[in-house]
Amino acid sequence: MTNALNSTITTHSAEGSVTVYPYATLGHANHGWLDARHHFSFASYYNPKRMGFGSLRVINDDKVTAGRGFGTHPHDNMEIITYVRQGAITHKDSMGNEGRTGAGDVQVMSAGTGVSHSEHNLEREDTRLYQIWIIPNEHNVHPRWEAKEFPKAQVNGALEVLVSGQPQHANKGALFIHADAAIYGGKLKAGTTVTQTIKYQAYVLASIGEFTVNGVSMKQGDGAEVTNTKTITITATSDAEVLVIDAP
Repeated sequence: MTNALNSTITTHSAEGSVTVYPYATLGHANHGWLDARHHFSFASYYNPKRMGFGSLRVINDDKVTAGRGFGTHPHDNMEIITYVRQGAITHKDSMGNEGRTGAGDVQVMSAGTGVSHSEHNLEREDTRLYQIWIIPNEHNVHPRWEAKEFPKAQVNGALEVLVSGQPQHANKGALFIHADAAIYGGKLKAGTTVTQTIKYQAYVLASIGEFTVNGVSMKQGDGAEVTNTKTITITATSDAEVLVIDAP
């Protein structure tokens, strides 16, 4: 079923419900140095029907011009995850942390009681990234920042867990967050099918290429809400990169 107001596409089946939000329908703000698409209401983009998805509050699909970036600014009581898709981003914060996160890698920041940070693209190319905010399950924690490189090879069978606060992932090599949520991701070769088990509900991001989610098509830049199922089947119809965010 298509919603004429925002051109979303919802499909119901025995495998649950999938609602696709095409890239062209996302909130858009072009600041020159920053070209941002917002999956949920953020800054100047406000849509009362898109205020988040459970504890998932923000997903921004950002393109940051070479040599530019976000100046120092504060956060508190939010789990902030950055997945870099192209180029790299360099982080500095008031805790004394500094680090460069490259394409295919992830950084997390638990803002907790409060932290100030900056994010700059110091590369010679534009940087593309997802900025993801998840509401924490514990407030006023000690702020922290961490980054990790992940394998870049195409995956088979299941996506890798990149970020998690779910107990079952405590020793799986994922970056920790103060939230009962998990983020899975990976690159898929055309024709590959992976099956991902989720605990709650999922928001799927088509980072690169095209694939189907429980039989529903997604294209690069799209997002999709998947509910009423504990299993997601993803089949790549081209070489692709996918993220699955499982959050209550």
